[in-house]
Amino acid sequence: MKLHFLKTLFWPSICGLLLGLFILSYQPGGAAPGDYSAAVEKAAPAVVNIYTTKVVQQRHPLANDPLFKHFFNRSGRARQHLERSLGSAVIVDKRGYLLTNFHVIKDADEILVMLQDGRQALASVIGSDSDTDLAVLKIDLENLTAIQAGQPEQARVGNIVLAIGNPYGFGQTVTQGIISATGRYGLGLSQLENFIQTDAAINPGNSGGALIDRDGKLLGINTAIYTQSGGSTGIGLAIPTDLALRTMNDLIRYGRPVRGWLGIEVQPLGTGTNGVVITGLARNGPAATAGLQLGDILTEINGEKVGDGHAGMRLITDTRPGETVRLGLLRSNKPFSVTTKVTMRPEQQGG
Repeated sequence: MKLHFLKTLFWPSICGLLLGLFILSYQPGGAAPGDYSAAVEKAAPAVVNIYTTKVVQQRHPLANDPLFKHFFNRSGRARQHLERSLGSAVIVDKRGYLLTNFHVIKDADEILVMLQDGRQALASVIGSDSDTDLAVLKIDLENLTAIQAGQPEQARVGNIVLAIGNPYGFGQTVTQGIISATGRYGLGLSQLENFIQTDAAINPGNSGGALIDRDGKLLGINTAIYTQSGGSTGIGLAIPTDLALRTMNDLIRYGRPVRGWLGIEVQPLGTGTNGVVITGLARNGPAATAGLQLGDILTEINGEKVGDGHAGMRLITDTRPGETVRLGLLRSNKPFSVTTKVTMRPEQQGG
C-alpha cells in the first residue's frame, strides 16, 4: 500500500519539477537568461548613423579692425570650410520618417544617413523642436525597418535597457544598463524635460539613437550624457517615446509642435508639498480669462495633483488646444475650482 502511494506521487512530482524548470529557464525567442541578442536583432535595423556637414564662413580675425578691414574687404569673399559631425537616428515609420535630436542636425547643410544594411541616403528635415531637442528627418528608400514603440510610462527603475547608436563614429554599437530613474527634469538641457535616466554607456555620437527594452521596443531617444570629461559617466538621458512620437506627428502634420497653454507662471510651495502658487498671468490668457489671480494656489488639473508643478505643467502641454480642463485651486485657504479651455501659446498661433 505504501509503495503504491509513492508510485502515485512520483510521476506528478517529476512532471511538476520539469515544468517549473522550463518556466524558470524560458526566455522570449529561446534566448538564454541575460542574452539580449534577439532584442538587438529586432531593433538594430531601425537605428541609423548620421553624418552632417555644415559650410562655415571664415574671416580673418583682423577683418573687422578699422585699420585693416579695407584690405580684407578688397580680397573678396570670406574663406569657407566644412564642419562635420556625427550622431544617430531611429526609423520610426516605414515611409522613411526618422527621429533624432535637434542638436545633432542643427544648421546642417547636408545630412547623410547610413543604414545598418549598408545603404545610404541624404535626408531632408521635416521639422524640429528646440523645446524638446527633437527633429524629424525623411529619407526616400524602400523596404525600411521601423522600430516598434515601447511603453515608457510603464518603465520601472531597475529594468534592463540597451542603447544603440554611433559613438565616436565607430559604427553601430550596443551597450547595456538599467533604468536609473524616470521623470528627470530641471537639468537645463531643454524647455520640456521628462528624461529617462540610464547607466547604459552613452557617448558622443549616441545622440539621436535608441534606448530599447529587453523586447527590442523603443523606450526613448538617447539625448545627452551628464559629464565633465566628455565621456560616459554612467548618467545617460533619453526622451521618452510617447513624447517623441507626439512631437513627431505634430511636426509632420502641422510643421510645429502643438501644445496646450494656460498663460500662467508658477513657483512650487516647497519640497514634498503638492501645489504651486501663481506668480504670473498672461493678459487675456485662459487662466486670466477664467478669473485666476496672482497668489492663487493651483493644486489639481483634471483631478490629478500638480505636485511641485512639473507634473501639472506637463498635463497642460499634453492637452490639445481647444480642450477643456478643470483646475482645483486655493484662495485664502478656501478651495474652489474653475474650468477653462486650453489654447496654444501665442507665438505658435498662425505659424
